[in-house]
Amino acid sequence: MTHAIAQVAYIVATALFIFALHWMNTPATARKGVYAGVAGMTIAVLVTWAQPAVVHHLWIVVAIVAGFAVGVPLANVPLTAVPQRTALSHAFGGLAAGLVGTAKYYLWFSEGPENLTAFRMVAIILEIILGFLTFTGSLMAAGKLQEIKWIPQRPVTYPFQNLSNLLLLLVAAGLGVALTLHPTAPWAPQLFPVIIVLALAFGVLLIIPIGGADMPTVIAILNAYAGLSAVAMGFVLDNKLLITAGALDGSSGLILAIIMCKAMNRSFTNVLFGAFGQVQAAKAIGEQKQYKAETAEGAAQVLEQASLVVIVPGYGMAVAQAQHKVRELYDQLKKRGITVKFAIHPVAGRMPGHMNVLLAEADIPYTDLVEMDEINGDMPQCDVCLVVGANDVVNPAARSDKASPIFGMPIIDADKARTIFAIKRSKNPGFAGIDNELYFADRTWMLFGDAKNVIGELVKQLAGESGMH
Repeated sequence: MTHAIAQVAYIVATALFIFALHWMNTPATARKGVYAGVAGMTIAVLVTWAQPAVVHHLWIVVAIVAGFAVGVPLANVPLTAVPQRTALSHAFGGLAAGLVGTAKYYLWFSEGPENLTAFRMVAIILEIILGFLTFTGSLMAAGKLQEIKWIPQRPVTYPFQNLSNLLLLLVAAGLGVALTLHPTAPWAPQLFPVIIVLALAFGVLLIIPIGGADMPTVIAILNAYAGLSAVAMGFVLDNKLLITAGALDGSSGLILAIIMCKAMNRSFTNVLFGAFGQVQAAKAIGEQKQYKAETAEGAAQVLEQASLVVIVPGYGMAVAQAQHKVRELYDQLKKRGITVKFAIHPVAGRMPGHMNVLLAEADIPYTDLVEMDEINGDMPQCDVCLVVGANDVVNPAARSDKASPIFGMPIIDADKARTIFAIKRSKNPGFAGIDNELYFADRTWMLFGDAKNVIGELVKQLAGESGMH
């Protein structure tokens, strides 16, 4: 009877996970999706805990307390740190899968050879390889996103890099095959840690050659790896809910990664092995052309005369935490009857949906957030395009320069607007390591400074002009 109730509860939890993913498709129902996911996970934990086979309740309580101790601070990080927090979540998921696989192998090894069937060994090997490479890969990704000094932000390349990485993975897989064929051999317990070390090393080496501009896609791919490791863990533990939840996690990560790659017009292999984001030493546009700077007062006067203003948010807005100032600017423009839209590029920021989350925090209506494909048709009629800390996603080199690493990537057509104001912290290139042709265009004027301060000055100027009227 207990088993039947547990299976029904697992089906309910699975349904809640599916609804959670479905509701997260749109901002209007995203909050409901989060609640559904939390409810599904709560049911899963409580029902598993209630199983008769569970006797070490104290350890479960300790684990839950430890989870809360880590999870609550992670949930309260600023929105600018959400990408690296997400990467850390993947790291924890991968580590959990790897440790469970390791514990089950040594437990079954001690209990007798009949426990280590070929099926179980295949599941364990997949679980530890995927789990541990996800762990170190996600830590590396989080470090790059956090811009930790000792982790290189730009791609690190060396001769035969891809070949050596592939050989490392093949060696780990080969040892896994040997262990599967001889799971109870005297040397098997000593071989198992070697596979773990190789998987940990592969996770690090997989992320080192990937540039920061590719982090949105990398996070989605790591999400898929974490999901696949959870599927393998479900087979190891004979838990159907883990299998379905891991499959949902893995497939959603894969689909998201495909969407990201499409948005950048690049393949998985190019993202994972292309060392995208290396600084171009030659052909630095800044050496031939000069920026044209504008003051907040001058920009405000142009904005006031506009009929349609399109704001393109980017990571610079996130770093400056300027979303609330952007809302104030939005309100000032709307007061004057000016149409304001936000152009959202799929890979703007450091993770999928980064800009949507920030703008939602500032209570900007969802209806004014427009995806790249839809907004590009309006750009020739746009009076003012205000680029707030975005860089590579508005670079015309993606359309015209075949030598550029971002050539072919779909971009927001900011350069087609009648006037462009670009807010930028410095003259340094963006995360892809290349200069932006847009900043040197005839119709572009630069507003240098922290995005929050610059937009605050624009708001003051517009509010002052409003007062004068």
